[in-house]
Amino acid sequence: MRLSVLDQAPITKGNTPQGAIEKAVELAQLAEQLGYHRVWLAEHHGSSSFASSAPEIIAAYIAAKTNQIRIGTGGTMMMHYSPLKMAEIFKTLSALAPGRVDYGVGRAPGGDQNAIYSLSEGKYPDVDHLYDKLETALDLIKDTVPGDSMYARTLATPEKVTLPEAWLLGSSGNSAIQAGEMGIGYSFAQFFMLGAMRKEVFDLYRERFVPSAYLSEPDISVAYLVTVGETVEEAEFQARPQDIARIRLAQGRMEPILTPEEARDYSLSEEEEQAILTNREVHLVGTAKEVADKIRRDKDTYGFQEAMICSITHDQSQRLKTYELLAREML
Repeated sequence: MRLSVLDQAPITKGNTPQGAIEKAVELAQLAEQLGYHRVWLAEHHGSSSFASSAPEIIAAYIAAKTNQIRIGTGGTMMMHYSPLKMAEIFKTLSALAPGRVDYGVGRAPGGDQNAIYSLSEGKYPDVDHLYDKLETALDLIKDTVPGDSMYARTLATPEKVTLPEAWLLGSSGNSAIQAGEMGIGYSFAQFFMLGAMRKEVFDLYRERFVPSAYLSEPDISVAYLVTVGETVEEAEFQARPQDIARIRLAQGRMEPILTPEEARDYSLSEEEEQAILTNREVHLVGTAKEVADKIRRDKDTYGFQEAMICSITHDQSQRLKTYELLAREML
């Protein structure tokens, strides 16, 4: 099983957005040393909690600061961009780092209504034809004339570059079907929604898969939110800020992540404490062996090829430690 990194460039309390991006570079370099397969940058807009609003730019910078690890987006929020612009960006990245670039796309907005309308200059974005948009972008990337007449006479340059890997993010059966029929990878966000990971979704992807220029056989990755410690007690202490952040997010509040000490003293209702326990299904907390065993059991059950680890701890050294301990256990 491949092991990879999903980085949202979190802005923890007392730290700066610029520092969050610098830490993303540090994490990618460590991940390469540890043997991780790829690192993806998420896309978030209008948030004081995450600094990764332009993941393709961070990816380009990281590509220049590393040598072997694959670099990409997890994902580019395609509702905001034209197929031509997406193709140009990822062909350019692939020309700069051939054989190392991933074009990972998602249907979500990556921000609230204000961000959506600001990115579209006040227009309502077309959210009903996103799969068509992706298909056009994939054609342009591989130098094929798209079926959409708007792009049939437009070159996506640079031409004749090494194809990036292409992935569709999702948490539903519909995304799985579309990824399979387009012949691209399917990346499932396990940490998005409690109980959403179902074997039948992955089976749908495999059943509908059609080999393409991008991929000859089905490939599935699953993204996990993880906090690891030397002991369970240490892991729980470090996980508490993210537990509270998820509760705040459910209440519509996106705020910088607390320190572990602040989180320890933070007062929660009995209902909120129960929500934290329930969320342990989507936030894996424990020793490296406990977390690795859980992921391995999931792999046996669902049949995926790759686990992507997203760790959001307050302290960068603790975040790096999560990846180090997991690498020691799983690679």
